[in-house]
Amino acid sequence: MKYISTRGGSTPINFIDVLTSGLAPDGGLYMPETFPIFTLSEIKSWKELKYTDLVYKIVAPFITDEIPEKNLRNIIEESYSEFRHSDIAPIKKLGDGHYLLELFHGPTLAFKDFALQLLGRLLDYALTKNKKNVVIIGATSGDTGSAAIEGCKHSKRVKIFMLHPYGKVSDVQRKQMTTVLDKNVFNIALKGTFDDCQETVKAMFNDKAFAKGKNLVAVNSINWVRIMAQIVYYFYSYLKLGAPKSISFSVPTGNFGDVFAGYVAYKMGLPISKLMVATNSNDILHRFFQSNDYS
Repeated sequence: MKYISTRGGSTPINFIDVLTSGLAPDGGLYMPETFPIFTLSEIKSWKELKYTDLVYKIVAPFITDEIPEKNLRNIIEESYSEFRHSDIAPIKKLGDGHYLLELFHGPTLAFKDFALQLLGRLLDYALTKNKKNVVIIGATSGDTGSAAIEGCKHSKRVKIFMLHPYGKVSDVQRKQMTTVLDKNVFNIALKGTFDDCQETVKAMFNDKAFAKGKNLVAVNSINWVRIMAQIVYYFYSYLKLGAPKSISFSVPTGNFGDVFAGYVAYKMGLPISKLMVATNSNDILHRFFQSNDYS
């Protein structure tokens, strides 16, 4: 599996290189050249799989032979070992035909634990194998920061810097980030909004003079591994509901990374009839698509 930039100006690279990088050199995001496609009968045959076994089925085609099966399965098992529910992503019935997928059973109570616990351990494997060190830089409105720190703080080959808007994250999330005492964790409170933090991170990745000599890694949704891990719970919920003829999802999503994972699941063969995007006052992408307003 090779990965290419959304802007079309970069040489295709492999999974490990995507894992240990940020933006593509042309400023685009790395995406797979193609998506693996599963038949409906193949998907239905996974009905009895536990969550971690399903993770392997979904992510292995994106990684191919770059990580041996035994190592990858161990990484996956470790990644979800700290989740508080045996189902990892349990489903609660709300009413006739309506269900709630619970994504808050990870170590920091955020849905981003699903991706960042896996990302941290995949990074550990790749960096140890290649004897490399990296600097993780990320922006957060709260949950990405604490989930990324929890997923990466144990790595001896990672330094992690998280930018959050000063006074604009919840007390719980601020404490989750700023009370971690590991020496490789750095928190930066920026006066401004989350989008100011995100722009600062993107500027760092695009500044070739700043990035020279540093191995910068992204943990926001600009990192493909984040999307890859989130694809799994779309398949899992479909299978837990008995593999119906079709399924729709209403997805709370800010930068649209979460709902994009659902779109990729659809492209891979999951019979999704509708994806509904739910936003709150953090509606910058909704405004952009509706009225070309990115302020």
